[in-house]
Amino acid sequence: MNWDDETASAPEERIVGAAAEGDDQAVEAALRPKDLGEFIGQEKVRQQLDLVLKAARQRGATADHVLLSGAPGLGKTTLSMIIAAEMNAPIRITSGPAIQHAGDLAAILSSLQEGEILFLDEIHRMSRPAEEMLYMAMEDFRVDVIVGKGPGATAIPLDLPPFTLVGATTRAGLLPPPLRDRFGFTAHMEFYEPHELERVVVRSAGLLDVAIDPAGAAEIAGRSRGTPRIANRLLRRVRDYAQVKADGVITREIAGAALGVYEVDSRGLDRLDRAVLEALLKLFGGGPVGLSTLAVAVGEERETVEEVAEPFLVREGLLARTPRGRVATPAAWTHLGLVPPQAAGPAGGSGGAGSGQQGLFGS
Repeated sequence: MNWDDETASAPEERIVGAAAEGDDQAVEAALRPKDLGEFIGQEKVRQQLDLVLKAARQRGATADHVLLSGAPGLGKTTLSMIIAAEMNAPIRITSGPAIQHAGDLAAILSSLQEGEILFLDEIHRMSRPAEEMLYMAMEDFRVDVIVGKGPGATAIPLDLPPFTLVGATTRAGLLPPPLRDRFGFTAHMEFYEPHELERVVVRSAGLLDVAIDPAGAAEIAGRSRGTPRIANRLLRRVRDYAQVKADGVITREIAGAALGVYEVDSRGLDRLDRAVLEALLKLFGGGPVGLSTLAVAVGEERETVEEVAEPFLVREGLLARTPRGRVATPAAWTHLGLVPPQAAGPAGGSGGAGSGQQGLFGS
C-alpha cells in the first residue's frame, strides 16, 4: 500500500480520530439527541442519570454535580446538554485549559444564574488554584475573592446561586480525591457495541437525509472503533462516496468500497494503525521491541505511536505492552494475513527472530 507522507505527519486529522475539530463540531451539534429518550447506548448511565434528574425536579432543587469520564467521542458533551434540557436550565460551556487562574473561574461562577448548568470539559487540566476555589463553590456555593496583594490582601466572600457542575474528563485518575468526592453522581462512559452504533448510524442517516440499508449501517458501525463520533464521521464520508460513485444509497458494498478509499479496514484500523502493526510484524518478527525503535520504524514521533495508535490496538487485542517492549498478539498476525515466525515453515528454522523474519520476507 502506498502511504502518503503528508497524511503520516498529521495523525490528528485521522478520519478515525476521536477528537472533534473543524466541521465535526458543527455537524455534531445538528446530530446530537435532545433528551435522554433519544440518547442511544450507555444504558446504565442513562437510567441512573434519569433518576438523579427526576428526583431533583420533584424536589424543585438543582441537580447534584455530575462527573462524566470516558474516552473522547462517547457523548459526554451531549449528556451535559441533555442534563440542561431535562432540568430546563441554561448551560455555560468552558474547559479546564481555559481556566488558568482562580480569577478566570471566579468570573464565570459569579455570573451564573440560579440552577444554571456549568459544563467544564477536560476538568483534569484546570489549574490548581482554580481547582481549590472550585471545592468551596461546589460544596458551599461560595467563593472567596482576593482583593489586593501582599500583607494588605483581603478575602471577600461572594455567595453564589445554586448551580450544577458537569465535569467531563478522559483521565479521571488525574482528578484529586477532594474534587472527585464533591460530585454527587459519577458515571463512566463505555465504548459502544456494534449493534448500538448501527442505531446511531441509522438515526444520523435519517437526520442527514441519507438512504442507507441495514447492511450498510452495520458495515460502518463495525469500523467505527466503538465511538459514535467516529461512526458519524465515517457515515458522512461514505455518503459522499455514494453520491459521487453510486446512486446515493449506502449498501454494504458501497460502505466497504468508500472506507477502503479512506484506508479504514474491517476492524477500524487506519493507515497509522496498520503501519505500526506491519513494522512490528515484518521488521521485528512480532517483538518485543522498544517504543522509540518502533516509532522510528514507522516514521512517527514516539508520543504519536503511544497516544494515538496504541490505545486502540491494545483494546482490540492486536498489541500488548510488556516490560520488554511492544509485542504483537496472534490476532495481529491473522488480521494482516501473515504467518508468525515459529510457524513460518522450513525457512523459519528453529524459531529464532532473525530466521523468522527471513521466512516472512522469503514468502
